[in-house]
Amino acid sequence: MSPSVEDLYRLAWRHAHRLPPRVGYALCHLGADATWLLHTLQGRRTGVGQLRRNLARLLPGATPAALRRTTRQAMRSYMRYFYEAFALPGTSPEQLQARVRPDIDPRAYEDLATGSIVVALPHMGNWDLVGAWACSHLAQVLTVAEHLEPDDLFEQFVAFREGLGMRVIGQRRGEKAFDRLLAAAQEGHHVIALLADRDLSSAGIQASLCGHTMRAAAGPAALAVRLDRPLYYASVFYEPLTGERRRAAGGPWGVVLRLRKVEEPGPTAAPTRERVEAWTRAWVSALAPELVAHPTDWHMLQAVFDADLDPERLARAHARQAQLSPQDTATAGEEPS
Repeated sequence: MSPSVEDLYRLAWRHAHRLPPRVGYALCHLGADATWLLHTLQGRRTGVGQLRRNLARLLPGATPAALRRTTRQAMRSYMRYFYEAFALPGTSPEQLQARVRPDIDPRAYEDLATGSIVVALPHMGNWDLVGAWACSHLAQVLTVAEHLEPDDLFEQFVAFREGLGMRVIGQRRGEKAFDRLLAAAQEGHHVIALLADRDLSSAGIQASLCGHTMRAAAGPAALAVRLDRPLYYASVFYEPLTGERRRAAGGPWGVVLRLRKVEEPGPTAAPTRERVEAWTRAWVSALAPELVAHPTDWHMLQAVFDADLDPERLARAHARQAQLSPQDTATAGEEPS
């Protein structure tokens, strides 16, 4: 009997940190190339195919050959993230310091001195690595995680992130997490980081990304409004390391954490829903050039643009959520496409 995905996750948690970095990176890149080649040859409508379609919208001038290369490199970046995440518990503070290069708006430090900040995150780079760095250099990261099955795997995932210094609020499908997140956010100064570049729930907000309509999560802007705190967006992308920094990092790859403040575009006296929609569209618009500049580090293997969605299936999903308020689903994350 072949191992299940859950078994592979458990195996990686136990042993990835024991691999020499050269071996670990080689294995993850080999797996990425094999997956990319398999789905390219078979032409399946899979995650790799969806990744290529998403990248095509970021890079409309790319030739088919260039798009194939970019998709392959994006799969390498994606698999690199998984290897690094599984190996992160074995990373020393000195290695963590060397692997993250911060490019942070100075206002973030000023805002954290007076309270929490809210950060809209894309599925980009290695957000666990920068989360661990942020806990040491900015403030404790507070985040929401969708409950995974089986329970022991989710508990291991939560323990992993809490071991990095983060505070994690678990959320089962259909469960209300906004109020718990709001209460936790008021208990101290936090970097409240929420993955938000895809939300197909009824609370998702239509926005324009590189000229194409997509649906982003309302959670970051909704939380910023309720807390009356600043909203930032982050981009995280890989960079190869050389010389002393490579030796200090213990591996060939580092990441850049770019954190930028998003000014609220409309009047604060406007109705809450209008404020949340306008602020969400503002951070999506600000993020777009970052994705175009670093497309291989956007790990979006699911349909995110409206043109790739099944309208009838989306309508049925929204009908099932009709009894939940937008506030309740604001942190609900992703729904099936």
